[in-house]
Amino acid sequence: MVRRTKEEAQETRSQILEAAEKAFYGRGVARTTLGDIATLAGVTRGAIYWHFSNKADLVQAMLDSLHEPLEEMAKASESEEEIDPLGCMRKLLIKLFHQVALDPKTRRINEILFHKCEFTDEMCDMRRQRQMASLDCNDRIALTLSNAVRRGQMPANLDTARAAICLHAYIDGILGQWLLVPESFGLSQDAESLVDTALDMLRLSPSLRHPALTNAETA
Repeated sequence: MVRRTKEEAQETRSQILEAAEKAFYGRGVARTTLGDIATLAGVTRGAIYWHFSNKADLVQAMLDSLHEPLEEMAKASESEEEIDPLGCMRKLLIKLFHQVALDPKTRRINEILFHKCEFTDEMCDMRRQRQMASLDCNDRIALTLSNAVRRGQMPANLDTARAAICLHAYIDGILGQWLLVPESFGLSQDAESLVDTALDMLRLSPSLRHPALTNAETA
């Protein structure tokens, strides 16, 4: 009986997330109420509060569902034992572009995040969550790039912290632009060249070199 109750609770949670995705995609996050989501999901507002503290918590849970398929590759590239960290990162980014372009659910959630999620007063928690997630992403990218430097896949004097910010901004920019104007270029068809362009930027740009290390090499 307990097992059945847990299964039913998980099913209700999934219904709520699915309804929230549809509502946010159709109306935007700010214009969607928890009552709208409850009606669409066929549950009470109390059922929503049982699973989620507020709207921001619900949005975050929806976004978290996107990370799971890519997490294994991300962890591999961050491991000091990985012999090809840059290759792992390349595969991860290509897969990300493919998923956004070809998987309807992934595309809808990303479109909500990029173009339909306004940081109003009630979404202050969400703004803080996004800020923390962004900083964490920069740190994880920098860790992968540091591993790539140790493996000789990136220049020894690469400023990994600044390079991580640039790569993160590039990926966000590509996704945001394509989601807004998908006919402007082929995100899936051009995934490999788009990712290789970003990695070439890190590998070849003099502006991404660490001045102290560069001066030491030329001294």
